[in-house]
Amino acid sequence: MFRAISKRRTARRLTLASAATTALVLLTAVPAAAHVEVESDKAQALAENVEIAFDAESESDTAGITQIRVVLPEGIAPSDVTYGEGPEGWKFTANDDGYTVKGPAVKAGVNAEYSVVVKQLPDAKELAFKTLQTYSDNSTDRWIELDESGENPAPVLQLKAAAPGATPISPSPSASPSESASASPTPTAEETTASPTPQAADTEKDDDGGLSAGAWTGIIAAIVVVAAAVVFLVRRRRSA
Repeated sequence: MFRAISKRRTARRLTLASAATTALVLLTAVPAAAHVEVESDKAQALAENVEIAFDAESESDTAGITQIRVVLPEGIAPSDVTYGEGPEGWKFTANDDGYTVKGPAVKAGVNAEYSVVVKQLPDAKELAFKTLQTYSDNSTDRWIELDESGENPAPVLQLKAAAPGATPISPSPSASPSESASASPTPTAEETTASPTPQAADTEKDDDGGLSAGAWTGIIAAIVVVAAAVVFLVRRRRSA
C-alpha cells in the first residue's frame, strides 16, 4: 500500500516538474516583440558604406505610418548617413542628433520599411537606434528603451568584431582654408555686444574711470578763454 502511494506521489512530482520545465522552455523560446527591427548584411565594427534596413511594424489598424524619427547611436554622425530606399514619396532629412524619414501615410496596418547607408560603423559591439514612429492620426510609438525586456525597446543592431587592420576613416572634410579666409560672416548680436569696437571700448573705460578725453579738452579750452579775457580786461583798465 505504502509503495503504491509512494509511486503515485513520485509520478505526480515528475508530471509537475515536466510541466514546469516545458513552460520555462516555451517562455524562453518565444522571442521578444521587436516593434522596429533592424538588420544589415555588413553588421561589423568599422565596416564602411553599410546599408542598414529597418522594418517599423504598424501598431494601428486605423492609421498609417507617416514619419519615423531616429536618434543615431554614438559614433555615427548625421552627416555620414544617406537615404537608401523607403515607402513611395518619403524623403530623408538629417537632424542634429539623427534623421527623419517621412511622407504620405502607408496603408493602415502595413509596416514601414526603409534603409539608410552609413559611411562607417563605429568600433562597438552593438548599436541602438532610438525611434519615434508617428501615424496619420498624430499618435506616436516611442521605441527608445535600451532594456530589451522593456515594453518599448529600441531596435539594436549587433556588430561583429572589426576586421583585422580596419581603422576609423577620417571625418568628413570641413570648409577649405581659402573659403574660411575669404568668408566675412555677419557677426551675431552676441558677438556685437561682447566685442565692441576699439573706440567704443575706450569710451567705456573713460566712463568707468572718470571724465573722457573730450571732456578734459573742453575744460582746458574754457580755462584758456577765461584767462585770455582776464588779461584783456586788466590791460584795458591800465590803458584807461
